[in-house]
Amino acid sequence: METLFVKTKNGVIAYDARGEGRPVICVPGMGDLRSEYRFLAEQLALSGYRVFTMDIRGHGESDVLWPDYSVAGVGSDILAVLQQINSAPATIIGTSMAAGAAVWAAVKAPERVSSLVLIGPAVHYKPNWQSRILYRALFSRPWGPAMWVMYYAMLYPTHKPADFESYRQRLRANLSERGRMEALVKMMLTSQSAAEESLSKVSVPALILMGSKDPDFKDPKAEAQWVAEQVRGKFIMVEGAGHYPHAEFPEIAGGHILAFLNELGEKSN
Repeated sequence: METLFVKTKNGVIAYDARGEGRPVICVPGMGDLRSEYRFLAEQLALSGYRVFTMDIRGHGESDVLWPDYSVAGVGSDILAVLQQINSAPATIIGTSMAAGAAVWAAVKAPERVSSLVLIGPAVHYKPNWQSRILYRALFSRPWGPAMWVMYYAMLYPTHKPADFESYRQRLRANLSERGRMEALVKMMLTSQSAAEESLSKVSVPALILMGSKDPDFKDPKAEAQWVAEQVRGKFIMVEGAGHYPHAEFPEIAGGHILAFLNELGEKSN
């Protein structure tokens, strides 16, 4: 895929595009690449959607140095991509922290957003002093990239894609680049309160997709239900999946997302 770029006030964001049809923009979680959506993006494109996948600030092919790594910062990058592609209102699909950024973007510029798909949404994370010490210790150089991809494997508790090991090595190589691991740690240490504050203001249809074994949540179902109530949307649990149901069980998760999007399309016609 050809990498495209959008210049923002504080740096450059990388993204790519495929397919034709109603626009969908896919935003990966912290510590991951836009190719997190390698399965879902293809599913959506083959089903008649124009799919954009972007690297969040500090990650992938996007610039490294940014003044902040908050959900509002990532949300503003989403809006910058949407402004550059100048499409009809788009669906934003966001994973983990990027789900919070998607919520922020939908509230900030509702005219550009038609719906939300929030995957494993981390929308009220506030690091305490213990986690700040732990993250700095675990993910400092030179061992940080290796520790991250070790943790990353835990996010796929039931089924790992056939390309999982090669993908992890690509992720490790990217985080080993100058400044990228440091950007990830800064993002991990940033409060995501702007996402929680925006939830009740969402005015577009929303789907929450949560893995039943997502290790990031003490009670994944309760968390999904709570987020769905806040945004007045609906939630679906993917049995056995972890933090990345769309990559762990792409046919099941992709089927749920396509059903949601297709239903919205039918209602708008």
